Amino acid sequence: MALKITDDCINCDVCEPECPNEAISAGEEIYVIDPARCTECVGHFSEPQCQQVCPVDCIPLDEDHAESQEALMQKYQRLIGKA
Repeated sequence: MALKITDDCINCDVCEPECPNEAISAGEEIYVIDPARCTECVGHFSEPQCQQVCPVDCIPLDEDHAESQEALMQKYQRLIGKA
């Protein structure tokens, strides 16, 4: 599943540089995650880095973008040019 950033985001800027897939960007009011680029850090780290650094715990799983670990790994492979 991709992750999403909720309205609880305080725009602290710590999540964006932690994303190895460059899936996080500044939205109109809060940061947003591009589900096409989010692999939950599969292929890079054992845990999503944005969740690890978020001071307000506002980055849950995005139920609208359900993906298996295998699908996340395939997305990672595609993003790095190995698929």
